[in-house]
Amino acid sequence: MNAPTSSPAAGKSVPLDPDVGAEISKLVEQSIPQLPPHQLRADAERIRSSVARLTANSIDGLEGLTSELQELQKFLRSEVERVQGDIESALAGINIIIETIAPWKSNPVSPPTNPRPVRAGPAANIEVTQPRR
Repeated sequence: MNAPTSSPAAGKSVPLDPDVGAEISKLVEQSIPQLPPHQLRADAERIRSSVARLTANSIDGLEGLTSELQELQKFLRSEVERVQGDIESALAGINIIIETIAPWKSNPVSPPTNPRPVRAGPAANIEVTQPRR
């Protein structure tokens, strides 16, 4: 994570003269200290254990994330089923309303006929009584 970023020129390889390449190899070999075999084994084991520890943490994290995603998937499936049920109920209600209104649409309702003439003025509020027989 602390690796230096490479510049655009670093990705290009420059052809080297064989003599220059040999000199660079000598300098690299001289600058790298030669470790005894037991030290190399200890370093390799330390690196192996670090990698194992880091990958174990990563694997545990991925397993936890996988279980959370599976729980979320179950929840979403149940919500989809619930919403589909709500939609089906709403459609059934709409169909009932349409079936109820359909006869009204085919038979237009005529305004009610009033057998009595409509009166206006102060006498409009007086109820007409039928004569007794």
